[in-house]
Amino acid sequence: MTVLVVDLNWRKDSLAYTEFVSPILAAVKPLEPCAVRHYLELQHSEIDGYSHIILSGTPLKDFEFLKRLDRFQWIKTSQKPILGICAGMQTIAKVYGENLRACQQVGMTEIATTKENPLFSGTFQAYSLHSYTVLPSPTFDVIAESKECIQAIKHKQKPLYGVLFHPEVRNPDILKRFVESSLGI
Repeated sequence: MTVLVVDLNWRKDSLAYTEFVSPILAAVKPLEPCAVRHYLELQHSEIDGYSHIILSGTPLKDFEFLKRLDRFQWIKTSQKPILGICAGMQTIAKVYGENLRACQQVGMTEIATTKENPLFSGTFQAYSLHSYTVLPSPTFDVIAESKECIQAIKHKQKPLYGVLFHPEVRNPDILKRFVESSLGI
């Protein structure tokens, strides 16, 4: 079983790789082998070869991924466990036709769990670096919030999650639980 990390940064092998992709790999590789593919190179036919998929975050002003939502339509048909981090959560929401709203946050943020889930519980501190959040929708349950905005969602019928905060910075255990809960560990 191999975890696919999809690099959402504006360019393959950009400097942002070190900040947004490498920490994900550091948290997940001890559990499962990992592969990285840039979203512009990923083919829909490749998805079945992976056990889990994690969509990375991007720098604060990188919105190129939102101009290429056609590259992410596989999210709607996939039954694989998927976790979108920040830009990844925004991508998931947009693929499902949901709307975003401005909500810029940089730094540590208090997150409160609003619905039981296998990734986290209670109230915790997490690192935020985002310009937009998602709006409530009938497709997704809100599973965590901060005072400012929705911080995490889960699809009502699929193992499809989005977190606006960056667990790879201060909460790598959330990434581990995403992989482990999907494996039944």
